Amino acid sequence: MQPGFDMQALLQQAQNMQQQMATAQQELAETEVAGSAGNGLVTATVTGGGELLNLVIDPKIVDPEDVETLQDLVIAAIRDANTKAQQMVEQKLGPLAQGGLGGLLG
Repeated sequence: MQPGFDMQALLQQAQNMQQQMATAQQELAETEVAGSAGNGLVTATVTGGGELLNLVIDPKIVDPEDVETLQDLVIAAIRDANTKAQQMVEQKLGPLAQGGLGGLLG
């Protein structure tokens, strides 16, 4: 072992980081993120974990003769919400994930 290397301190830091990561993941799973398409005609709300919670469709976009456009807007709104949720996850967990044990050993 290297002089001054404290294995107990390293294990405590790793445990603290694991607790922070679990707390952050739980917060993200409960956080709601909205995405939209068609200038807000379709809005999807998802959790940070990617679960679809709500879908709002403005009646103006509902046209029985053009179901394809509505389908495309629904898909686009869900994708937008999921992209925003993923960005939020990366922003929140990024510092924890990047720190890793390398930061503890360095």
